[in-house]
Amino acid sequence: MPSSSSPRQDPYSTKPSRHSPGLEEYTPAGTLDPRSYEVFLGHERIEELERLAAPLRGFRWVHINSAFDGGGVAEMLRSLVPLSRALGLDTRWYRIDGGEEFFSVTKRFHNTLQGLSQPLTEQDLFRGYLDTIEENAARAGRIRADLFVVHDPQPCALVNSGVLEGNILWRCHIDTSTPDPIVWRFLLPYINQTSGAIFTLPRFVGGGIHVPLYQVAPCIDPLAVKNQTCTETEAAGRLEGLFRRDGIDPRRPILAAVSRYDPHKNQATILEAFHLLKKTVSSGPKPYLVFLGNTASDDPEGGAMLERLREQAGGDPDVRFWVNVEDNDRVVGALMRLARGFVHISTKEGFGLVVSEALWQGTPVIGSNAGGIGSQVLDGRTGYLVNPMDVETIADRMRRILERPEEARRLGLQGREHVRANFLLPELLRRHLLLLRYYTGVDASPPAFRLNGKTHSEVIHEHYSRRLFEPGAALPAGEGLAAAP
Repeated sequence: MPSSSSPRQDPYSTKPSRHSPGLEEYTPAGTLDPRSYEVFLGHERIEELERLAAPLRGFRWVHINSAFDGGGVAEMLRSLVPLSRALGLDTRWYRIDGGEEFFSVTKRFHNTLQGLSQPLTEQDLFRGYLDTIEENAARAGRIRADLFVVHDPQPCALVNSGVLEGNILWRCHIDTSTPDPIVWRFLLPYINQTSGAIFTLPRFVGGGIHVPLYQVAPCIDPLAVKNQTCTETEAAGRLEGLFRRDGIDPRRPILAAVSRYDPHKNQATILEAFHLLKKTVSSGPKPYLVFLGNTASDDPEGGAMLERLREQAGGDPDVRFWVNVEDNDRVVGALMRLARGFVHISTKEGFGLVVSEALWQGTPVIGSNAGGIGSQVLDGRTGYLVNPMDVETIADRMRRILERPEEARRLGLQGREHVRANFLLPELLRRHLLLLRYYTGVDASPPAFRLNGKTHSEVIHEHYSRRLFEPGAALPAGEGLAAAP
């Protein structure tokens, strides 16, 4: 196995570079030694990674998305790229460029694919979106890889540009089970030209997909600064400057909410429930509610949403908004460790990676029964699952966490173990290694997390490649064709 990075190299920190005239590339300064994860997962699971990766040494695996910073996709790739490189893979990460108009359009893609109704014109689709994709394709030239993973709607149309030479998987991180039909039908021709599509949960798959489907859950990196555990005293020390700046009394309990400022994140309901909680706290000091969220280059709506929340808070002295704080990851980790409870009640959610981050710090979570949150918040075992608009129940669960510390501690410990078993970075890499093995012919059978049977294109390819019938002959009826679930 290739040697890991030296102590001076930080695999999470590097400057993006552009290999003119290509797409901008993120190159980590070092690698992440897989053996570093044995303390969390044991020797056998790490040994399995090494075994799966052995025949893939030197194979090129390329990720394409729209941002190197902000959001769960970028955070996962910052760890996945250096970890896979340590196992000998030639893993690359590129991003497409876009202006304000492009990101405004793709943000509306994101919202409408999750069921919101927002206007999109022909000019938006062609000038705002496709023109930007064509500009990126012209700049990129040709990119060759054994496997591409194209993340979310922003670069989706790039699969039809002739730029990407190799197997292409479209990775959808959001819930497209009830998408706006116009946007979905616009994207479907691109999706159906890929070699397959990856979704977080089977129920997220929109209709009309005729390519192989796979289920892969997002995961967190326990070695990343945000997820490194510390004591409550150490966490309070890291937050001392912010506490002093905002006049926060560290002896009072904190409820935390960490996410982008986004309508689907439902921060307005968190605030409403908190105001109700303050009226009903029976004993002890009143809690604080701390919102922490950073702006992202591909999310132009965040600032407006933040201002609406500040107006709703109305100067409440117990509510704080932390935005683009210094040393962000260390602050997030410390806040999650120190908080008595974490609240994440999205109305729509792909997975909600921040929930696993909070559970990993041993903090119980009040989560909504939306998207992949229910895979992480097991009601009464790792936190409390609620209807995202049920203000009274949310306030009641906030109060329960504050007033029953032993129960909250039990939920937090069980939550950490649940994340350890299911949602740590090596599991994310393991599933991708299995996909790489399948699409490069190392393995003849698809991985066990395949969601559908043979698709039409696969049946045709299989019959021709095995010469089971003469050219021009009709395919046998009912040959195992499977639609999207």
